[in-house]
Amino acid sequence: MVVPETAETLPDGRVALRFERHLRHSREKVWRAITEPDQLRAWFVEIIDYDRSRLDFAPGAPLTFAAAGFPDGRGEVTGYDPPALLEYTWAGEILRFELTAEGETCRLAFTNIVDGPETASALREGWQTGLDRLAATLGDADARR
Repeated sequence: MVVPETAETLPDGRVALRFERHLRHSREKVWRAITEPDQLRAWFVEIIDYDRSRLDFAPGAPLTFAAAGFPDGRGEVTGYDPPALLEYTWAGEILRFELTAEGETCRLAFTNIVDGPETASALREGWQTGLDRLAATLGDADARR
């Protein structure tokens, strides 16, 4: 079974899933992969209709995650410091991407804060797969976890 690097229960009962990837690319390249809809299509959540979604990442920007057969998910950008930090809400969850330069490469730390253990269990493997797809999209299929 694939497990995240950490799963921490927060004082309010929510769970923070935290994953790390060491990628052989600059923060700027990875930043584009996590913020540009055309690049998100290649690795991020597959059920999203990227043509109907509003994913204009900017400080305080409202976000809309459209998916066929589901009500639109709403969110807002809550942290924005290119190319180091992107944080936003999505339907009550928090998604946080932190990029740290390590010479010519970078470390991606991704945290997803969810309602509780059941939600964390349901999302755990999906995020592992998604982050592996991100690494493969960037040409880092063997990215260290």
